Amino acid sequence: MKVARIVKDGRETYALVGPEGGVAPHNEIEKQAGTKLPAALEDFVFGGYAQKIAGKIDYRHKPGEFRFLPPIKRTFKILCLSFNYTDQASWIRFGKSPPKDPVVSMKPRTSLCGAHDDIVCPKFVTQLDYEGELALVIGKKCRKVSEPDASGYVAGYFVINDVSARDIQFIDKQYARAKGFDTFGPCGPWLTTPDEVPDPCDLRLTTRVNGEVRQDSSTRNLVLKTDRIIYSLSNVMTLEPGDIISTGTPSGTALSLSSHEKYLQDGDVVEVEIEKLGRIRNRVVFTD
Repeated sequence: MKVARIVKDGRETYALVGPEGGVAPHNEIEKQAGTKLPAALEDFVFGGYAQKIAGKIDYRHKPGEFRFLPPIKRTFKILCLSFNYTDQASWIRFGKSPPKDPVVSMKPRTSLCGAHDDIVCPKFVTQLDYEGELALVIGKKCRKVSEPDASGYVAGYFVINDVSARDIQFIDKQYARAKGFDTFGPCGPWLTTPDEVPDPCDLRLTTRVNGEVRQDSSTRNLVLKTDRIIYSLSNVMTLEPGDIISTGTPSGTALSLSSHEKYLQDGDVVEVEIEKLGRIRNRVVFTD
């Protein structure tokens, strides 16, 4: 099932997206299914309501009728992995081996924006980079889960672009400020539940800038697979419903290409697409 947070008639709500791309908003789902549903997307997803309405929905609306917001907004943590693709040579440049445990930075929830919203960047940033990534959402509170059980704590998956200001990253020698600007986390277009993603570690990931393919990889190339990530992080911190884990980016970023010309410019359009999960498309706007 695909669950999207949308704006309908000027009001925020949520909707289901059908297999052919049609959309059914919350109020119409209630009428068609003949059942009262929670007002919040998170309560619908984490409360198991999807099973109660499966097969009863008429997806009569077109996606263009709505604005798509970040799928999850009730989140305590956004955890972003680094050096987690075998085809991402950045860890080799620093003389390191692939990580045995997650190398994590944290991104504020205020960085999240919708699937088609602008990435708004201050003009003092000179090296703006894209990072197409698979994000997963924790659906049940967990602590010290076993690796075989880890997938049972996932509520779903979506696409995220972990936008980064590399010049600030180099100055700070860490990532929080460089990745923490408002709108530096475009994501969506919806949350896809695990029943539609048999293997999250076998999905093609493609990032385009103005139609040019910059990243073309697969989550098969993850160093630490999703179950290992959840296992490792839950041994450090309690993971809570709504927590977002962004699993890292493959090669093809401007940084990995060592090309100043590949950094994002005003007016550029960045698309990140992941097999089975959909595509986000965001314009870059530099502002004072």
